[in-house]
Amino acid sequence: MTQAEQVLILWDIDRTLLYVGDIDRQVYREAFAEVVGRPAEHLPARGTGVTMPLAIRVLLLDNGVPEDDVPELLPRMVDLVPQRLAAHTDDLREHGVLMPGAIEALRSVHERPEYVPTVVTGNLKPNALLKLAAFDLGGYVETEIGGFASDDQHRPALVGIAQKRAQAKHGTIFTRSNTVIIGDSLEDVRTGLEGGAAVVAVASGKTAAPALRDAGADVVLETLEDVQELHDAIASRCR
Repeated sequence: MTQAEQVLILWDIDRTLLYVGDIDRQVYREAFAEVVGRPAEHLPARGTGVTMPLAIRVLLLDNGVPEDDVPELLPRMVDLVPQRLAAHTDDLREHGVLMPGAIEALRSVHERPEYVPTVVTGNLKPNALLKLAAFDLGGYVETEIGGFASDDQHRPALVGIAQKRAQAKHGTIFTRSNTVIIGDSLEDVRTGLEGGAAVVAVASGKTAAPALRDAGADVVLETLEDVQELHDAIASRCR
């Protein structure tokens, strides 16, 4: 298999590969209380796929923090959130769940020599690594070439970041023609469309298949359980 035939696979994490329930929201609660000094009454919406810095900004504003104070408080919360999630490592293992077919899908992609698997996620990088480690998934993706909210709060920009990192490591120029994002949310679809990747959407999150299709996903799968269906979907976008 030549380098020119390589395909960059960008996995989303939350609700595509795994689900950690209310742990992220509990982390937001704890970080907000520590930084702001009072409890948060309103938490970010679930399953939107937006990057953590943007979710934290909304969290601050929705809970009455003056906009002028956000530039000071937001970086403090961004620094604190990974620390608070690390304190919940046991909870991730105990209460988190793998999405149906995730392990088999990750393994099958990892085993294909023409695929370069990594992640593009709204998580900060430390949070992403903690979640992957909790489910022993880190060995299936090259996290050093991924795109994370730590890199840019504008999620479509993460595609280009991952493409450049993958090119530096593997020597292949990655563009829309040989890059596929696999995710569950409307934000994953937008990330691919605006960032420069084909989109294989999985209706495993809060967004139903018709909505993902209407948003512009190239292929929509109900789950990751049919590995051959997944590989056919990837191949159909990268010929």
